[in-house]
Amino acid sequence: MNENTLRSRFGLSNPSIAGFGLTLSGFIGLMGIITAEVLYPEYSTRQDISDLGSTRPPDPVIHEPSATIFNTTMLVTGAIVLVSAYLLYRAADRRGFPVALAVFGVGAFGVGVFPGNVTPWHGLFALLTFFAGGVTVVLSSRVVSRPFSLICGLFGGISLLILISVFFFGLVLRVPHPLEFLGGGGVERWVVYPLILWLPAFGGYLLATADDATTALTD
Repeated sequence: MNENTLRSRFGLSNPSIAGFGLTLSGFIGLMGIITAEVLYPEYSTRQDISDLGSTRPPDPVIHEPSATIFNTTMLVTGAIVLVSAYLLYRAADRRGFPVALAVFGVGAFGVGVFPGNVTPWHGLFALLTFFAGGVTVVLSSRVVSRPFSLICGLFGGISLLILISVFFFGLVLRVPHPLEFLGGGGVERWVVYPLILWLPAFGGYLLATADDATTALTD
């Protein structure tokens, strides 16, 4: 980078602004999903999270205002993550992590653009969100100090492990998933919630250690 710390017009470093954005995106993502769940008639967390926007064809079901809340949540969350990734990219010499974070944001934004009734695009963007999110969280363990790096590795590892296991048991072994008792939505939440929880955790880390985080990103 050109300067030790890139400054905005408000005198804040790019990592600080990115940290604020990621913290905000995690809050919006979690509370948006919870709000959509509460307003969805007889919703069960055994259902897919994306059912909040629309169930899948051939007979998609859309409940308002849950659909609008969920889709807007994904759009806003994805956009903020994408902007935060750009700010970190500007401040970093190690570009792998910001690029992965940007792909994560694009995936989340795409989930909001293409609800569950829009096939195959919704499924593709959801899978992109899950995979890129898990990779992002794992990569973040390389740019933070211990013991937080252990938490990042744990959260990202859990998300990726559950995601891969779904395909392994379903497509390779063709047997029920060990967590099938949780329902499809329950298993999906083991993939998604570690990613959502990581957003404010990593954002808070950037806010608290902006200068140290900039150094780590450039080492």
